[in-house]
Amino acid sequence: MPAEDVDEIDREILYALQEDARTLSSSDIAERTGTSGSTVRKRIQRLEEAGVVKGYSAEVDYERSGYPIRMLLFCTASIHERGDLIPDILALDGVVSVQELITGEQNLLVTAVGRSDSDITPVAEALLDMGITVADEVLVKSHVTTPFGRFEEE
Repeated sequence: MPAEDVDEIDREILYALQEDARTLSSSDIAERTGTSGSTVRKRIQRLEEAGVVKGYSAEVDYERSGYPIRMLLFCTASIHERGDLIPDILALDGVVSVQELITGEQNLLVTAVGRSDSDITPVAEALLDMGITVADEVLVKSHVTTPFGRFEEE
């Protein structure tokens, strides 16, 4: 789906889903968008099929769930291989996300969680075994997200 096909109602739906996809019903979103529940359901299905909505997940507080260490590992991999390595990196125990970076010397950002620093060391070692250089490690104090505000603009 080309970006220009995402209209104002779609953007309002996207904002509502980011805000609270678990408890907002199609009727709730319809009321906010001035449409019907069936229109919202059809639009959500279209956005899912087009890959605009990639899925739904729980936002987990790793610290409260027993994993107080969150480490960002700034890595460098072969430009030609970095995208292909992502599934293998995600399969490592403790890795919760991988971002492919376009600019800068480091081209992968790996986020790992653990109970202690010793849980992160095997992740770094496994990355090295894959031929990936770990250039820097940063301990994260907090991580907060918010829905993308422009989806809500009128």
